[in-house]
Amino acid sequence: MKAIIQRVTKASVTVGDELISSIGKGLCVLVGISRKDSPAETEYMVRKILNLRIFDDDDGKRWSKSVMDKQYEVLCVSQFTLNMILKGNKPDFHDAMGPEVSEQFYENFLQQMREAYTPEKIKDGKFGAMMQVHIQNDGPVTIPLETPSHLQDKKQNTRRNGNKNANNNSGSSSECTASNIEGASA
Repeated sequence: MKAIIQRVTKASVTVGDELISSIGKGLCVLVGISRKDSPAETEYMVRKILNLRIFDDDDGKRWSKSVMDKQYEVLCVSQFTLNMILKGNKPDFHDAMGPEVSEQFYENFLQQMREAYTPEKIKDGKFGAMMQVHIQNDGPVTIPLETPSHLQDKKQNTRRNGNKNANNNSGSSSECTASNIEGASA
């Protein structure tokens, strides 16, 4: 699972001329769901997004408060293009979870965000629609986040142990940069 987390002064999503969602200060989170993702990735991502310290405190100390600490809003937008690879000069989206499965996965992600925070502070776009995302980035601060490879490896090991005919190829994702982010914000 991948996310691009942007600290914003405001953000909104429209489809055509219809305003779908908007927020003031907070985070705009673009969420990419891989076909390899499981509930463990969702739990990790929710925890990291909501606790990521990218806001200043009231005294101006940088990198010390989370979106929850500040009671700001979060606008989530599903974006399958985050799970692309290049084949020559053309993007290939085969690593993205298919829309028939990813919509429920994304709804689960939103539900966990709402349960972990304040439901009315979690907004989202319109799944599967061609959206216009309007972002006023603050800083600019843009944080790429990926679930760590050990979560992917754990899922692969569970599959192998539970199914003797399972493919022995172990998929992995890139190393998580969250620990680097946290270390820089300490």
